[in-house]
Amino acid sequence: MKRQAKAVFIITLLLVDLAMVMLAFFLAYELRLRIPWRMPATNIGTFDSYAGMMVVHALTMVTVFFFYRLYHRQRVLSLIEEASSIFGAVSVGTIISIALTSFFFRDSVVELGYPWTMVMYSWLLTLFLVAVGRFAHSRLQRALQARGWGADRLLIVGTGDVGQTIWQKVRYTPSLGYRIVGFIKNGSEEEANNPLAAVDAPILGTIEDIPRVIEEHDVNEVIIALPEAPREQITNIISLCERGRVGIKVYPDLFQIMASQVSIGDLSGLPLLTVRDIALRGWRLTLKRAMDIIVSAVALVILSPFMLLVALLIKLDSPGPVFYAQERMGLDAKPFWCLKFRSMRQDAEAETGPVWAKKDDPRRTRLGAILRRFSIDELPQLINVLVGDMSLVGPRPERPVFVEQFKRSIPRYMERHREKAGLTGWAQVNGLRGDTSIAERTKYDLWYVENWSLWLDIKILIRTIFMAFTDRNAY
Repeated sequence: MKRQAKAVFIITLLLVDLAMVMLAFFLAYELRLRIPWRMPATNIGTFDSYAGMMVVHALTMVTVFFFYRLYHRQRVLSLIEEASSIFGAVSVGTIISIALTSFFFRDSVVELGYPWTMVMYSWLLTLFLVAVGRFAHSRLQRALQARGWGADRLLIVGTGDVGQTIWQKVRYTPSLGYRIVGFIKNGSEEEANNPLAAVDAPILGTIEDIPRVIEEHDVNEVIIALPEAPREQITNIISLCERGRVGIKVYPDLFQIMASQVSIGDLSGLPLLTVRDIALRGWRLTLKRAMDIIVSAVALVILSPFMLLVALLIKLDSPGPVFYAQERMGLDAKPFWCLKFRSMRQDAEAETGPVWAKKDDPRRTRLGAILRRFSIDELPQLINVLVGDMSLVGPRPERPVFVEQFKRSIPRYMERHREKAGLTGWAQVNGLRGDTSIAERTKYDLWYVENWSLWLDIKILIRTIFMAFTDRNAY
């Protein structure tokens, strides 16, 4: 059933691509015919004259798509990730298509005048229509996988914080195409301190039982969620999984994330590994700051009527100020006042002291529950971004009292303060907000700090906009 579903997804995706590419070619012909640019369309001929060219163009495109691994996906990619691959594949495919068309149809090209305007129309339309077709296909695939059709049966090894985080991610994102069959217990101290009280999945055995569990439950994929386990134990688990011919994924530990890009150097003959330095330096820092100023200023202007309405509703909903200023730690662990729309009672921490917000928090106001659900309460932080206290994207700013706790228990926690705190971040768009593991958030924050790029920031911002309506950890 799983193999049949995978084959159906790939074949239908291929047919969708072919249909969109040929439609783009046809529309490019019509645009060239009806909207001549610089040169008249007197010698363009009928569309039948271009049918062979269209076939070559379509076959070239899907072949390039294949080599770009656009048909090798088992999970549906995000629209942003797929769009970047589509742009490269369509651009290369267009160039190859022009070369092949000129070779196989050189007489027709000369006679009909295969104009560059038609090539440009075809390129732009192919980009747009292929993206639309793949988006529609992915929506259908996600819907089918969410209902279990074609889903992989997943086994999680480890019931600690990481295992439970993976369970939450899969449980609340059914479109990933996984169906969890259960957990394998490692018997570590961390697991003993983190029972599976809130996890609706059974413990099917210990590590020695993995081959039996794989066979009995028809497991397709195993995720080893033991980042702190010794290398020998991970190797042993992988060998046990390989007996069942399943896909194996390993959640990395902190050093594996750090060492994802290392270089080998020497110190007067002594070999040394150089872990990648912070990416945000020099002109990159200037570029990021420029984007922060432009985007925050434009957003504040556009959103000002909406923010004024929210402020008015807050005053009508409950007594107290409109804004709530809270001390947070930013760049180089320097404190700053973080602005938010007030979403809780004025005396929210009078009895509890500094605590994290939790789901269905009784301290929220009626309007505050809505503001926090859609992250509207964080819009005033655009002012923090504009004045330079924060960035649009970066590690989440924490309160000093929590920073003091975390830096004593989480390795390298303070290194996330080498960059400005962000309105959103890599950890947040990966579901790590609210009452989730601080250790896991730190790993994501450090990865962002060491792998920054402008495209990564843009990708995070776009995903943040979409997650405002779907994030279950926003409370």
